[in-house]
Amino acid sequence: MSLVDWRPHGRALPRIFAALLMGFALSGCIQPLYGPLSAGGDVASELRTIAVDPIPNRLGHYLGNELIFGFNGTGSQVPPKYRLIVTVTENVQNPLIDTVSGYPSAANVVVNADYRLMPAGGGEPIAKGQATVVASYDRTSQRFSNLRAARDAEIRDAKRLADEIRIRVAAAIAARG
Repeated sequence: MSLVDWRPHGRALPRIFAALLMGFALSGCIQPLYGPLSAGGDVASELRTIAVDPIPNRLGHYLGNELIFGFNGTGSQVPPKYRLIVTVTENVQNPLIDTVSGYPSAANVVVNADYRLMPAGGGEPIAKGQATVVASYDRTSQRFSNLRAARDAEIRDAKRLADEIRIRVAAAIAARG
């Protein structure tokens, strides 16, 4: 058998056919995330009705802005149906220590967020969960560059965390119908 002669043998043909048949059968089970909802409307218009509660600290400011832009990037004022409550904890870890100087040569900014999507009028949470992201940065002997690199890592964490929370909330709204 050469590389050019790739004809399937007798047993491989039914397996290929079965795999294609299963893939075709499962394709009907997929619902687009941003498609129409069964109750009318669509997920994008429901996301615009989410009000993000203020999140304290600088990281909370970045995260809140990213969430507001992700949910309602149009800037239109829509009466809120939902409230998103987010609590954030941040931890800086120094995994690498320079053996000569004894100072860390890199750092990880680890951010954990607990979120709850509540109806605006109160009641049981529609969605809740926890998301964790990590961003690394190199440390140098210059103080300002370390501060700026740490802030850039916080901003990267806020963007990734906002995307993760937005996708999870959109999936919960789509599943709710």
